[in-house]
Amino acid sequence: MITWLPLLAGLLVSIGSAYLRLGLRVWTIATAVAIVAAGWLAGSSWLAVAIPLLLLAAVAAPLNLPEFRRRKITAPLLGAFEKALPQLSDTEQVALDAGTVGFEGELFSGKPDWSKLLKLPKPTLSVEEQAFLDGPVEELCAMVDDWQISHELADLPPEMWTFLKEKKFFGMIIPKEYGGLGFSALAHAAVLQKIAGLSTTLCSTVAVPNSLGPGELLVHYGTKEQKDYYLPRLADGREIPCFALTGPYAGSDATSIPDYGIVCKGEWNGANVLGVRLTFDKRYITLAPVATLVGLAFRMHDPEHLLGDKEDLGITLALLPRDTAGLEIGRRHLPLNNPFQNGPVRGKDVFVPLAQLIGGPDLAGQGWRMLVECLSVGRAISLPSNTTGGARTAVAATGAYARIRKQFGLSIGRFEGVEEALARIGGYTYAISALSLETAAAVDRGEKPAVPSAIAKYHATELAREIAKDAMDVHGGKGVILGPSNWLGRGWQGAPIAITVEGANIMTRSLMIFGQGAIRCHPFVLKEMQSLKIADYREKLKVFDAALFGHIGFAVSNAVRSLVLGLTFAKVGRVPGDAYTRRYYRKLNRYAAALALVADTSMLVLGGKLKFKEKISARLGDVLSNLYIASAMLKRYQDQGCPVADQPLLAWAFHDCVYRMQMALDGVLRNFPLRPVAWGLRALVFPLGRREVPPSDRLGRRVAALLTAPNEARDRLLGAIYQTPTPNNPVGRMNRLLPEVIAAEPVERKFLKAAKAGELTGYDYDSQLADAEAKGVISGAERELLARVRAATFEFISVDDFDSSELAAGARKPAKPALRSVASG
Repeated sequence: MITWLPLLAGLLVSIGSAYLRLGLRVWTIATAVAIVAAGWLAGSSWLAVAIPLLLLAAVAAPLNLPEFRRRKITAPLLGAFEKALPQLSDTEQVALDAGTVGFEGELFSGKPDWSKLLKLPKPTLSVEEQAFLDGPVEELCAMVDDWQISHELADLPPEMWTFLKEKKFFGMIIPKEYGGLGFSALAHAAVLQKIAGLSTTLCSTVAVPNSLGPGELLVHYGTKEQKDYYLPRLADGREIPCFALTGPYAGSDATSIPDYGIVCKGEWNGANVLGVRLTFDKRYITLAPVATLVGLAFRMHDPEHLLGDKEDLGITLALLPRDTAGLEIGRRHLPLNNPFQNGPVRGKDVFVPLAQLIGGPDLAGQGWRMLVECLSVGRAISLPSNTTGGARTAVAATGAYARIRKQFGLSIGRFEGVEEALARIGGYTYAISALSLETAAAVDRGEKPAVPSAIAKYHATELAREIAKDAMDVHGGKGVILGPSNWLGRGWQGAPIAITVEGANIMTRSLMIFGQGAIRCHPFVLKEMQSLKIADYREKLKVFDAALFGHIGFAVSNAVRSLVLGLTFAKVGRVPGDAYTRRYYRKLNRYAAALALVADTSMLVLGGKLKFKEKISARLGDVLSNLYIASAMLKRYQDQGCPVADQPLLAWAFHDCVYRMQMALDGVLRNFPLRPVAWGLRALVFPLGRREVPPSDRLGRRVAALLTAPNEARDRLLGAIYQTPTPNNPVGRMNRLLPEVIAAEPVERKFLKAAKAGELTGYDYDSQLADAEAKGVISGAERELLARVRAATFEFISVDDFDSSELAAGARKPAKPALRSVASG
């Protein structure tokens, strides 16, 4: 033991140095001192000290001599790296350059600096923004009759269109100097969340003008003349915009659009001017049927070189007024019975002057960059906010309904199967609401969150679909029968829409989240790639050397950290938080290290082939995504003052995230093509096996209890959704009734006990109530309470019915009121 003690001391110090990420020279000196000190203290022979010192010198000496290292080690590796590195297409390069890196970069580092996240300011609305939510948005919500919108009119009523324009709902992102509201991303998100629970059609109508389209593109890239003319008109609704990108032959692969424009001269407003003759065929264009201003993406060609030497100028964006000669706006699409305005846009040989190019001729060919830069911002807000509003409304509706609806003499929320569904609804809503908040806050901090927006788009919409499914299961027949009293059906029908738009979810998960994250968020890969573009060889070698050996140290550190944190069950390390949350931060440290290790190894071993291993890429993206979601939940929990009442929600959602991370990593290792590498990685990532488990039944029961009774945690989870108990808001009225339903439960138990014992006479509820009062089973006040609650709850368990003629194609007649129909089963 004494003989091997110096070597053991050197190994332990090396492991500690890697875990703490000490520099190369510090590691060398610390290891040498440890070897000598251990040998001296143990009385080891000079040979027992010399051997580990010689081994250390053999490894450390070349690494600590920069010039020698570059010539003998880095130079050959640079050549190999240049040959092995897959070439990025112009499209991929633009996408990489378009975004910024926020806290997701820390998660990819394997050792997150939590202070960077927790020191970020708490997102808050301005006084003006809050007043808009409490005023015009509240008024708008009171106008909504979604059955009228989705079934009778297949459109918003005229007075609602007028209200949206007058109150500048279409100008939330347009600066005040152009007549817009100039709202923050947080306010934009809050508005969408509030209306999303009432009508997906209305929410889509408001979201699109404030997302990727003419308004946002003009704000960022428009010429002064374009801004001065169009932005005020877009802000007050004189112009209704749409943006035409997708076509029959180019969907998610937007860069392959076949639509084209030829530079030429033509007639415009009576003058012969230089412009573009456009031919295009687009579909799925939201607001196209009512649009007065069409944004168009096309590939621009200059065969006669009227603008310069280049013939294929690339993707370009233009503005087409509705009355442009040759522009055809087709008939409407019907997206899964959610009739927001959507349809095709076509044109052949449509001429517009160069002044109609967004940004003018100087930005010809820059359309893809413009789209990608704006997409990361719009995608971070629109769909996450839409789904968060729907999820929060599902919490309010399903929690209240599960308490109100009785079967076998019990609220259905008391049954364990329903508890399980309620727990998922509560936990997933807690997760996506935190995710939505964090991505909106990132936009307000000036970021262009390319990776977080992809995470938010995919996971918010996927989890919202699960929430909708569980809500439908709990509601049973109430959710299935469409009609004026159904508050779930249209949302359930429309769930796949959010999955599909703004980048199909399959593509987003398989290609975008990890594909962009692995390069943008990695602390060294992008630097290594950028070094290859340096013309001067010596400078290139110097920059590549620094990145390469930083990368090597990074990889070694992550291997050590993954092993140590796995062996200790992530119970070591300094982290922020209180006694309750510190374990959560440590758990995230472990999986951040594991992600960085497995991602690095995958890129090293698979190289360019990783780009085509979409299942592996998707699973690695799942780990990054759940790290980000869990971080957003912890940030929100701290910002809200660490409320104890919220701990069941945080715990359920956090354990779900961690379990998903474990299974995603396990999926990578089980399917990794090089099995010896997979075995080594498994030993480092799961040294004691897979120990994470899904949220427990006991925890799920606590979450379900929060959803089915009024409490502060439930109020925070619901946020600012529309809860006013107006005639058009059955969910608001049902939640207002909830306290009285709970107050009636002990009285109802006394009544049912007497009824089951045969103590009461009568065949109907009212006569039995009267007999119970007469026999002293309940008091007069208690009888009134039970009668009042039963009468009130009948509305919420009832469904609509129709005459057959009302369901014929083209019929748009109102259904009979729900109170006149039979109760749902």
